[in-house]
Amino acid sequence: MALRKASAYSKFPARPFTRTSKNKSKSYIKTIPFPKVVKYHIGSQKDYREGKHTHAVRLFSEERVQLRDNALEAARQALTKVMDEKALGQYYLAVRVFPHHFLRENKTAAGAGADRMSTGMTQSYGIIIGRAAQVGAGQEVFFISCVNERIARIARDALIAVKAKLPCATRIVFQELGK
Repeated sequence: MALRKASAYSKFPARPFTRTSKNKSKSYIKTIPFPKVVKYHIGSQKDYREGKHTHAVRLFSEERVQLRDNALEAARQALTKVMDEKALGQYYLAVRVFPHHFLRENKTAAGAGADRMSTGMTQSYGIIIGRAAQVGAGQEVFFISCVNERIARIARDALIAVKAKLPCATRIVFQELGK
């Protein structure tokens, strides 16, 4: 089944839906889809912790939105590809949000007759089709620290290119890390 467009899930009026149980018979959700984001920390994390990085570039969400895990993974892959080609081993990338929220979809009736699913089940439960991260306005989504200013400018250009993969308005902050 193909994915629905992002506008179907990008606005969230309710609290996060994450109810699961270790006891499968007591859980509302019987199967949980794995998040598509493979890695949350990429690059030289050791150098960042030791203070060898002098510059940082951050991407913030400007609005309250749900970011699906496939959008986060697409952005992460694009960032990793650019940074590995131009600055291998001289950066640290972190994805700062985690897709906890489960997305549900109600099946529609196909064929003649049984349209009970379409009309008689308002606010029905639906099946789990994916995950999303609920991001608030001003919340950090991606963080990249770099060894020098030249690499930080490459990271900034990569984040500008990645903005198109996210379903929200974003802001990029370029800063010098204090020593």
